[in-house]
Amino acid sequence: MLIVRDIVGDDWAAVWPFLQRIVAAGETYCYDRGITEDQARRSWLLEPPGRTVVAVDAAGAILGTAKVHPNQGGPGAHVATASFMVDPTQAGRGVGRALGEHIVGWARAQGYRAMQFNAVVQTNTRAVALWQSLGFEILATVPEAFDHPVHGYVGLHVMHRHL
Repeated sequence: MLIVRDIVGDDWAAVWPFLQRIVAAGETYCYDRGITEDQARRSWLLEPPGRTVVAVDAAGAILGTAKVHPNQGGPGAHVATASFMVDPTQAGRGVGRALGEHIVGWARAQGYRAMQFNAVVQTNTRAVALWQSLGFEILATVPEAFDHPVHGYVGLHVMHRHL
């Protein structure tokens, strides 16, 4: 059983190792591959109106994390955006889906009218399929906007769904 809950201070110690591995691999996020722990913490741990959550198993082990916040400020603040990271050792357990469903539901309950992902790497086919199964559609693909360490320059999808 997976539980999604707000992140608390002690959780960062479990999140940072897999977040660092994912970012350092350079295959799925537009973060500097050499991001420091302090930079990552400042970027990932959000204050309201943003929110950061973790997915935990029955034993309390952290399997993944997500953050959600307004995609833009001012007159664009009614559209949310989110980012998700699942510990690669926990892939295939439904962690991404649980986080995605939770974040979409939370954003809807908070009054956001839509959710937009600005940069889903085209070759991240598991994430693209998951988001599509949760009602997101690809609005556009920015060609060669991501320099993938294996595939070279690939597109970044802009994905959207109404809430």
